[in-house]
Amino acid sequence: MGKVIEKTGVKREAGWLYYVDKKGNVARVNMKRAGKPYKKKIEVLCKCGIDRKEGCLYYVDKRGDVCEAKMQRGGRKKK
Repeated sequence: MGKVIEKTGVKREAGWLYYVDKKGNVARVNMKRAGKPYKKKIEVLCKCGIDRKEGCLYYVDKRGDVCEAKMQRGGRKKK
């Protein structure tokens, strides 16, 4: 698992996708559902300004905190 970078305490709701955007802020977008009209609506919830590192994955966990995990790279080792 990853380590907590910043405690934001964002309350998560059903039907929304939570992520860390390019600027390092916590944002959400409504999920597309089959048979329902879709209008993309992006909302920035918390302006964190996190500096992203190469090879790391950033996500919002259950508690609403921003976490960082090292990305796993598969495949064979190069000779």
